[in-house]
Amino acid sequence: MSTRKEGGVLVRERRLGRGYALRFRAYGERQYLTLGFEHEGWDLAKAEVELQNVLADVRRGLWVPPKKKRRGARERAESGEAQPFGPFAVDLTESRAGQVAEKTTKHERWALGHLVPFFGDWALNEIDVEGVDEYRAFKVKESEARARAIERGKPKRNARGQILRPLSARSINRTIDHLQWLLSIAVEYKRFGVAENAAEGRRRRLRESRSAPAYIDSAAQIEALLEAAAELDRDPRYELAEREAILGTLLLGGPRAIELGHMLWRDIDLAGSRIFIGRSKTAAGLREIEILPILRDILAAYKAIAYRGDPDALVFPTLTGARRDADSLRTRVLAAVFERADELLAQRGLVPLPKGLTTHKLRHAFASVLIALGEDPVSVMRQIGHTDPQFTLRVYTHMMSREGAERARLKALVRGDRAIPRSAPPPKPVDLGEYEARIVAALAERGGRAPRREILAAVEEAMADRHGAADLEPLPSGGLRWQPRLGKARARLVERGWLEATTWRGDWHLTERGWAKTRRDRVRGEAPRARSKPEATGTELAAAA
Repeated sequence: MSTRKEGGVLVRERRLGRGYALRFRAYGERQYLTLGFEHEGWDLAKAEVELQNVLADVRRGLWVPPKKKRRGARERAESGEAQPFGPFAVDLTESRAGQVAEKTTKHERWALGHLVPFFGDWALNEIDVEGVDEYRAFKVKESEARARAIERGKPKRNARGQILRPLSARSINRTIDHLQWLLSIAVEYKRFGVAENAAEGRRRRLRESRSAPAYIDSAAQIEALLEAAAELDRDPRYELAEREAILGTLLLGGPRAIELGHMLWRDIDLAGSRIFIGRSKTAAGLREIEILPILRDILAAYKAIAYRGDPDALVFPTLTGARRDADSLRTRVLAAVFERADELLAQRGLVPLPKGLTTHKLRHAFASVLIALGEDPVSVMRQIGHTDPQFTLRVYTHMMSREGAERARLKALVRGDRAIPRSAPPPKPVDLGEYEARIVAALAERGGRAPRREILAAVEEAMADRHGAADLEPLPSGGLRWQPRLGKARARLVERGWLEATTWRGDWHLTERGWAKTRRDRVRGEAPRARSKPEATGTELAAAA
């Protein structure tokens, strides 16, 4: 039975001559110890003796690893010492943070998470074509092993407990692309002994399976998408009310996800029918888009309810006021619209939407719309922010192969000549602000304190003529839909400081601030009021104080 080799001597040819180092295991870890060069008195026999001395110290527990002095790439090159790939790649990536887009830095760090474990201790001049091919084969086997583990129900996990999923051929190729870029920098620096870029060429990549292109180029599909978005905007079960405006802008304006996320109200000129794209990933992306008539109507209706008078405010913020990104658009906005649009198309006996729709695919739809309107390929390229004509010509060829009648229907739709059918909006429940006013009035009439059941009865009587079908709908748990909303109205009054948070025996109590509000309204001869939007209550709070 062969024994495991404890260590060995490494002989390397460097710029300063032949160098010697030791590779051995100590205390459960692999160790690397640099000895020196021939001109410093080292030779193979002396290195072998030093290896035995070190191994003896390791067995007795006397060997102490020397403190490593961190040396930069330039110092390593000047001393003739080999530059390991790991430190070079990490330092280069981190030095670019802040100089490139945050998304680019995130991608580069992701790629290093795959490259460094394999090439980390390789010298840059040791990474050759064979090594790149070995890495590619390793990643393929690793992905197959991850897939088998998931199929067995015992997935592999990382240090944070996250499931390690297999990489696609495209993902593996993207890591090799980043390796190629890193090696190209090493070649340009001309001090690491890297004469050629081993990661260049198609032979270093895996063959990627390409899916069929997805086109949204029919009037029926665009109608279904816009109708579905408008229907969800009117549905009280959904918090968002800007799906139609977001989808219309992506579908009929063609911005990228990042461009839509950074769009400000000052960028939209409804009077001049223009949208200015002032932030993009490319120079060609800085452009001016002509607003189609149907999109102008959608944005005008959205601005009437969303614009707060600040031209530098985001047009499509999240519920917390932050910028939207591609993930937010896909999961929070578009997923429900795609699902509902497919239902509408199925009800009408039409072909469903193509699979794999993304914000980028909606840009393809915008190109199809422009071509249907008679725009030439150069104008299409300018409005979608492209410099490569291949994509534009591909979409142009596809669209021109459609029947003339279909192009005419699409043209009539985007110009506003064809109305989009809209279903009647579902009944909306009474606004919480009305319940707040009734709660305060009922408590004031009862001296500022009353049991919940008494307030419930008073509000029910006062709101009898305001409750509709949506409010009187029976709940599976018992009671009517408006009754739990009364608790939400009370919680908002507590946040505002008008009601006590905790009270004896569950009674509802007015605070001093709540009493001040009721007294002021009585002097004015008004009923106690409460605004329906939480973010608009700051003025009343200050006045009540």
